[in-house]
Amino acid sequence: MKRDAYEVLGVPRDADERTIKKRFRVLARELHPDVNQHDPEAEEKFKEAAEAYEILSDAERRAVYDRYGHEGLDSRGFQSNFGGFGSFADIFDAFFGGGDPFGATAGGASQGGDVMISVDISLEEAAAGTNVEVSYEAVDVCERCHGNQAEPGTPIETCKRCGGAGQLRTVSRTAFGQLVRSQVCDACGGDGRVPTVPCAECRGRGRTAVTRALDVDIPAGIADEQRIRLTGRGHAGDRGGPPGDLYVLVRVGEDERFVRDGDDLVTVVNLSAPLAALGTAVTVPTLDGEEELDIAAGTQPGTVLTLQGKGMPSLRTRRRGDQRVLVNVVIPRNLDEAQRQMLTNFNSTLTEENLREESHDESLFGRVRRAFGS
Repeated sequence: MKRDAYEVLGVPRDADERTIKKRFRVLARELHPDVNQHDPEAEEKFKEAAEAYEILSDAERRAVYDRYGHEGLDSRGFQSNFGGFGSFADIFDAFFGGGDPFGATAGGASQGGDVMISVDISLEEAAAGTNVEVSYEAVDVCERCHGNQAEPGTPIETCKRCGGAGQLRTVSRTAFGQLVRSQVCDACGGDGRVPTVPCAECRGRGRTAVTRALDVDIPAGIADEQRIRLTGRGHAGDRGGPPGDLYVLVRVGEDERFVRDGDDLVTVVNLSAPLAALGTAVTVPTLDGEEELDIAAGTQPGTVLTLQGKGMPSLRTRRRGDQRVLVNVVIPRNLDEAQRQMLTNFNSTLTEENLREESHDESLFGRVRRAFGS
């Protein structure tokens, strides 16, 4: 069952044409699969948004949809003409050529769209901070014509189709009365002027699709799924508008040695029951290398020991969190007869004093909750 078109675009039911166009432009640039490569469902979401825009941007379709929904459009023979975009070049043409149906008002400057990319780093890289090189596709101003769409040295004339207005108005009669539609001129793209000789490099669009390479500094302490915003590194603006931004989604890989809890790290050390009773020293991994940790005699299962300052650095203060070491006392299995007899003899020597918990000891569940910060 298809979702509500207004819900898909995220606009109220009384949204005007400008709001609908602006919202779809944002969604299209976020969801196009050639731009948004981290979301496997981006293409389907993009097609859904495109269909919703087609319905709500057409006054006649919208009137039918508001009264009868998707079924009403199907029963009245409205066919979708929005076949979707297949490549980055296709969406480029839609945004910056052929009339720019999703752009700003005629002749007006509009900000370029944002770009989202993702990078993968290890937990150790997240702790120390790192620098990664990224590459991504974006729309940029044509270097040959500097965005004016004309071959250098050739004149630019007033658009004959719209008379320089940048818009075309059409009047049609429908079952709901007379409708006046205003749309961006398909000849000049809303600029009101056209080059006599289109630029050979960008074919008169004033924009070109380029691949950019960029070094991105990843700050120490960054967490999984956090984003870094690089202002002005997105798509170029239209008609002198400012460029969009680049968002770098950081994915921090799991480390089998640690569980991250904010700025703290939690690790588990396995200890046999006899050693837990006798006390021993163990080696535990930390981000700074292995470290020896003393285990006191009589250590109970779930005991949490803290290595101060061995966790992750804070993004704001650079102060490092702690590493909490959870002691997992392992009960031996598959005992042979001699081992069983020794344990039986040992058990017979235990007294209430051996089994009594100290008054200051936490319960097992309390120790586990503390280890995992809950």
